[in-house]
Amino acid sequence: MLHILVLFSFLLVSSAHAGVVDFCVADLSAPQGPAGYSCKPPAEVTADDFVYSGLSVPGNYSSLFNAAINLAFVDQFPGLNGLGLSMARADVNPGGVIPMHHHPGASETILIAKGTITAGLISSDNTVYLKTLNEGDIMVFPQGLLHFQMNTGKKHAHIWVFFSSSNPGLQILSNALFSNNLPSEYIEKTTFLDDNEVKRLKALLGGSG
Repeated sequence: MLHILVLFSFLLVSSAHAGVVDFCVADLSAPQGPAGYSCKPPAEVTADDFVYSGLSVPGNYSSLFNAAINLAFVDQFPGLNGLGLSMARADVNPGGVIPMHHHPGASETILIAKGTITAGLISSDNTVYLKTLNEGDIMVFPQGLLHFQMNTGKKHAHIWVFFSSSNPGLQILSNALFSNNLPSEYIEKTTFLDDNEVKRLKALLGGSG
């Protein structure tokens, strides 16, 4: 019940929408600009545009991370367009991890619905803030800062995730380094990793070069 109450509180108080119009349901058939999607004509808006049921189930599990993420961003839930918020569901098995990442366009708040999670963030001066969270605990991750979550308990963990943007963006650090075609020699020079390790990580994460 606690996580449901927090979810509704978040929806009520978190809005960056200007209020010039009542709403701006995203027209997903139009291109997305810096301010988001253009509005669907009001005559075409239905009640279904304000409802999304996709978070009732986990997302697809990653065998590498032993975790699943299911998103409710504007691309999945057009009614969020212009409201300055979005949500996600994370399911993490024991030992699983949401790897080090950041959101360039939003701050993140997590609410532990079930299980035990150790979460941490790193500030721009490289200070680490680390905390073990239990059911009902909330932690915030300021916009743009690297952070992670790991299941350090013995049971499945379920996390509700809230963002301060309808399209917060996502960059996973390990994928940014090793899932692309940046030549290994440059990665080795900039990360101080040896050639064998860089090539191992590239093979693991689908990179080349």
